[in-house]
Amino acid sequence: MTRFIFIVLLYSAVAINCSAQRYAIIDTKYILGKIPEYKEADLKIKYVSEQWQREIDNKQAGLDKMYKDFDAEQFMLTEELKKKRQTELLNKEKEVRDLQKKRFGYEGDLFKERARIVKPIQDKVYNAIQKIAVARSYDFILDKSEGITVIFADPKLDKSDDILRELGITVIK
Repeated sequence: MTRFIFIVLLYSAVAINCSAQRYAIIDTKYILGKIPEYKEADLKIKYVSEQWQREIDNKQAGLDKMYKDFDAEQFMLTEELKKKRQTELLNKEKEVRDLQKKRFGYEGDLFKERARIVKPIQDKVYNAIQKIAVARSYDFILDKSEGITVIFADPKLDKSDDILRELGITVIK
């Protein structure tokens, strides 16, 4: 009998503990999509990215032309001239790869530009999330936009619109 009472008390304690946790679900993609500054920042990043990609494409086209010219002329060149041209080709190829890495690589120019332009907006959103979490006593907030898989989310738990209102953005559904 004592064992039965202990088990009932244990289950009761667990049930009370579980129900005490408060949580909310948000969608940061949805939130960021509703912020005009984020849309502008995203367009700026796309524009800069396209410019850099064109720069790389132009250099790659020049390299491709150099390879075609070399293929056409290599039979008429001396061994010394062939080696010189091959070295030039390898250097040009390395230059294109280095430029690509500099612009689009991990912690490259695009990464830095995105951090410079988008991070302040993301910080505003994070601060609004934090403010609502503290004000409403949420134990944790799940983001359903990326990373975490949410199989089912009750729409009334989604607090994305509350975050937008906290940021001063009118929500029209």
